[in-house]
Amino acid sequence: MRADARRNRDKILEAARDVVAERGTDAPMELIARRAGVGVGTLYRRFPDRAVLLAALAEQYVHELMDALDHAAAAGPDAWTAVRAFVVHAVEESRGAVAAALAGTSAPEAREALVERLGVLVGQAQADGAMRPDADTGDIMDLLNVFACNPGVIPERFLPLMLDGLGRRSPGR
Repeated sequence: MRADARRNRDKILEAARDVVAERGTDAPMELIARRAGVGVGTLYRRFPDRAVLLAALAEQYVHELMDALDHAAAAGPDAWTAVRAFVVHAVEESRGAVAAALAGTSAPEAREALVERLGVLVGQAQADGAMRPDADTGDIMDLLNVFACNPGVIPERFLPLMLDGLGRRSPGR
């Protein structure tokens, strides 16, 4: 892809992310093009229809989550700390409406890769005895969805409480 085409694609995706957050997945494509500073024709050359645009947006979002997970894994002293740091980051950066709007959008390969990477950390946290053995990766994904799909409804102070519920307390704590 040419550099100018890549820039236009990136501008369209950023504008789409903002517009979807404000107006939902049915927001006018013309508004997305206008916010991106490109013509409608350019938008449709890159993304022939709304479904293709939303799928690209969902894939980008999941890749951003994978980057955050990789960063948390590299920075954390242990797997449970990395899981917690990832969840906190994902909730803080979810842009609520975007995550909720994209929850059902197709990006299955990227989502599977995210779940697989998260599963490795969850398994390690459980092996270390830091995470409940009856909790799993699905529980972490459900936790992310609870906050992403209900922005402003669930107080953020509940996040540490929910994470504490997934962790195991060591003796004497």
